[in-house]
Amino acid sequence: MYHVKLIGPSEKDEVLAELSDLRLFERKANLHGACVKLLTDNISFKEEWEDNFKFMSDDVRPHAKVFAISDGGDLEVLYEPVSKTVIIRNCDYYGWVKSIALAAVSDFFEEYHSEHRRYSVHGSAIDRKGEGLAIIGPPGTGKTTLTYGLLLDRDYSYISDDWFFTRLFENGVLVYASEKNSYIRDDIGDVWGEYSDIISSVKLDSMGRGVADVGMLFRDRIRDSTSLKRVVLLERNPANPPVRRLNAMEGLEYMAGNDFCNPHQLIRDERKTELRRDFFMELFSRVELYILNTIETPRESLERLRSLEHSGEVKQ
Repeated sequence: MYHVKLIGPSEKDEVLAELSDLRLFERKANLHGACVKLLTDNISFKEEWEDNFKFMSDDVRPHAKVFAISDGGDLEVLYEPVSKTVIIRNCDYYGWVKSIALAAVSDFFEEYHSEHRRYSVHGSAIDRKGEGLAIIGPPGTGKTTLTYGLLLDRDYSYISDDWFFTRLFENGVLVYASEKNSYIRDDIGDVWGEYSDIISSVKLDSMGRGVADVGMLFRDRIRDSTSLKRVVLLERNPANPPVRRLNAMEGLEYMAGNDFCNPHQLIRDERKTELRRDFFMELFSRVELYILNTIETPRESLERLRSLEHSGEVKQ
């Protein structure tokens, strides 16, 4: 994992002056209405970015910039929060580049949370007959696996499998897609064989991941937003039961104890932590909240999740 070093505007200017002679690809993307500009010397990053995110017109000035360049040195991630500029050196993994871009937009939205009440969540979101389900958990707890398992059922529609945005309204919570297409793992086809043929056609990177066309995966079962009804947190703890209902405070304690299930936060100071705590407390107060223990097989965990979705009851 990378470490983020915060820098000031003067240091940012010095670093960018060093990069001024480089010939870089430039592409703008629309991330939930925010414009993010990628500048990179890596043609694979440029192509994956184009496939991954919605297009943004060059006429729109960026709300954040992400430089991804290689100079043969060590991995380094610099972030200047005033201009929302990220400089990534010597990263060979597109997954981090796109997650850092989403993190920069999240930081931008947090600065204006009191005006528009938009936030971001590192998790998946799907729709079932007009009602939204979010699945949130630390890396490795099965978030993506369970999301794709549920999507084998045609009652479910895809919104996002990795990161989504939310907006809190007086009478509800809406969730929104963050990406145009999915940056999928090749082992999803090993767990759910129904996806294996499509995933075999995806151009994979060195980490066994690639951008998959969600239209090929789910056809017309794709939604840009939904009204959130239920949140399921994930854990792997042999001491706990398979599934249980949580109250909002229990959910908040879980999130705070697991770094908000997001390894890509660019700033982790006291103010940002308190802002995230307030957001998740309010979010969890408005939805049905459960925690699923994924120590069982993926199929067993999927059946528990399906039962929860259809009956709203906790069955041990």
